[in-house]
Amino acid sequence: MVERITERKREAEPRETVYDQVVRIDNERRKQREEGQVIIKGSEVPWEQGRQGLLKYYCYDRTWDKLGAPGWRLFINRVVKHSGKHIHQGGLAIFVLNGKGYTVVDGVRYDWAEDDLILLPVKPGGCEHQHFNESPDKPAEWMAFIFTPMRSPAENGITQKEDHPDWMGPRK
Repeated sequence: MVERITERKREAEPRETVYDQVVRIDNERRKQREEGQVIIKGSEVPWEQGRQGLLKYYCYDRTWDKLGAPGWRLFINRVVKHSGKHIHQGGLAIFVLNGKGYTVVDGVRYDWAEDDLILLPVKPGGCEHQHFNESPDKPAEWMAFIFTPMRSPAENGITQKEDHPDWMGPRK
């Protein structure tokens, strides 16, 4: 009698469907938000001199995986004389923390002071803007609030027109 040996083929691993992937990703995001950072200590956030000015980024794209509320770009801009000038889509709020000055948006001057709110308009091609401090002996500071999921569909990138006077990096 001839003995016949049959090998059982390994069954294919169950495939993760697109639906399963979506559910898994949503659950991972929910868990990350539930366990994410709630307080960002200002004393732990460094100031950084950039093309637009002296900035302090509390949260931005590269920190979202650590936060309880991702999707926000929040930063303070300290304006001694004036900021750089650039063009980008509006749809963001700028809250004046202290000082007095003005912002020029597409050639129109808008005066502001402490506790005022600046709203950059959403418009085709974005808006050109620059911020100015009116107190030579005291810097003005404001905080920008940008919720990127709402702004992204209208995004047109950023075009730097003029660098901040203290920027020492490469010139555009």
